Amino acid sequence: MNPAIAFVSLVLEAVVGYPPALFRGIGHPVTWLGALLHGLDRRLNRDAESFAQRRRAGFLALVILLLVAGAGAVGLAAAASLLPRFAAILLLGLLASPCMAQRSLDNHVRAVGDALRDAGLPAGRAAVAMIVGRDTQTLDEAGVARAAIESLAENFSDGIVAPALYLAIGGLPGGVLYKAVNTADSMIGHRTSRFEAFGFAAAKLDDVVNWPAARLAGLWIVFAAALTPDASGLDAWRIMRRDARGHPSPNAGWPEAAMAGALGIRLGGPRAYGGLIIEDAAMGDGISADLSAISRALSLYRLACGLNALAILVLATALWR
Repeated sequence: MNPAIAFVSLVLEAVVGYPPALFRGIGHPVTWLGALLHGLDRRLNRDAESFAQRRRAGFLALVILLLVAGAGAVGLAAAASLLPRFAAILLLGLLASPCMAQRSLDNHVRAVGDALRDAGLPAGRAAVAMIVGRDTQTLDEAGVARAAIESLAENFSDGIVAPALYLAIGGLPGGVLYKAVNTADSMIGHRTSRFEAFGFAAAKLDDVVNWPAARLAGLWIVFAAALTPDASGLDAWRIMRRDARGHPSPNAGWPEAAMAGALGIRLGGPRAYGGLIIEDAAMGDGISADLSAISRALSLYRLACGLNALAILVLATALWR
């Protein structure tokens, strides 16, 4: 049933998203995971302890997070298994849909383009600050567009391809456990004085679990570019193969480099975090990103999402038969 559950969750999230009223009422599963991790951070991550002790504490926090998230998901999956097969698939697909971020990612990146077009550069900076961690106050239009497109490409892997992959492999528990790892990495997997030791386990495990999804996401972008008149599948493949490994992340470079090649733009390069300049390698041979590139990237992203869902549907149909 697992690929069918993954497909249902993709469709439901793309069509409905996560209703704002539901978020106001009960929050979101990611906020629940975040609240648990925040409590573990306060209790276990003690400044007075050594680097090695804090690293062990971070490993313990990650294990607790995964046990709690996994136990809840296994319980829900076991309860759903008592239902008729088709009803169980629909229920588990609904429960798994918050693991996906197709609609929300599209909305956030589109908001950046709308803000730049309708209200100018300050509004564009404010909109892109909602989805990236870098300093945005001094970005020009090219910098805002580049940040939005990089976030779109990276989160296509982390927020769509990866959770769908682990749902297809492990059902609801697989998707929830992936989301827990990814949430932990986003919260504590940073090289700061507080989290360099405590977040080590979360960052490394996130690198491992995202390894296959990042490369698959890059392929979906290549295929989507090959089907898009104003994009290049060949250049997406060439730039991905050439530049992906230059990214400081072992995974983010694959979809980002594919997107750069597909659109004929440059991504990567210097970024500022807390006033500190990070000199990352550039990806792509093209021109700087601009407002029109955001719209083209979104079109490519939507097609890549469709290809990802279609592949899972084919797998689900084959296994069902």
